[in-house]
Amino acid sequence: MYTGSCLCGTVRYEVDGPFAMMANCHCSMCRKHHGAMFSTFISAPDAGFRWVSGQDNIETYPSSEHGRRPFCRTCGSVTPMLLPAMNLVFVPAGNLPEDPGLKPQMHMFTGSRAPWYPITDGLPQHEGYPPQFGGGAGLDRPQPPTIPGVTHGNCLCGTVEWELAGKPERMQNCHCSRCRRARSAAHATNAFYLREQLTWLRGEADVKHYALPGAKYFGQDFCGHCGSPVPRINVATGSVVVPCGGHDTDPGARPLGNIFATSKAPWFEITDGLPQWEAYPPRA
Repeated sequence: MYTGSCLCGTVRYEVDGPFAMMANCHCSMCRKHHGAMFSTFISAPDAGFRWVSGQDNIETYPSSEHGRRPFCRTCGSVTPMLLPAMNLVFVPAGNLPEDPGLKPQMHMFTGSRAPWYPITDGLPQHEGYPPQFGGGAGLDRPQPPTIPGVTHGNCLCGTVEWELAGKPERMQNCHCSRCRRARSAAHATNAFYLREQLTWLRGEADVKHYALPGAKYFGQDFCGHCGSPVPRINVATGSVVVPCGGHDTDPGARPLGNIFATSKAPWFEITDGLPQWEAYPPRA
């Protein structure tokens, strides 16, 4: 029996394997909903799944005619998707603290991946759905015009939209357990900007704020309608932490390395060749 929970701990669940499939999805919907460069889901028979607590705290955003995107309305973490017609449950692997005994077997929707975030492992890649899901492409999201020196971003439902002027001060892949639970993903890719670089274009009033109890700075801001992580302003430091999965255009920067690498998910292998640090890297 494996356990999982959202960042705030309100939504908890148990799932009994066997786990059948684990895949990384690079579609734009998953990237925005998770605020990460890709999502990782693991499937199991729904007969072995049960909610422990917080089921009434789950909000669901209909992302397409058939797609439903559930998330915790308190902290924004993505929650499991039950598919009764297939007798399956898809669990975001980033919210499982234990090793499920399975590793990702493929990359899906690589045709939609962020062009500035390369895939560096040797797993099979499928431009859309893999053959066992019938193949074919997904839904294309309209791309905003590129403005030199400006990075555009928005949430999955489009309610919250922002621009960032110039390049970030730094960008890192973070593998800490907090980031993995917050983004419901293998890791977070965060960009750090100055407050004056951020301009809200719309939807600022629709942003929900969650501060993790006991943490000095850590928390997650997300759209209250679709759950997508959005830029989080740290008033104390004057900085903005931006979830890179929400970017629509190239930020003009790349991750400098992997922080909290010793806390990485047991099922994820770091293959990008970037520096790895046990905690925060030394500042130059």
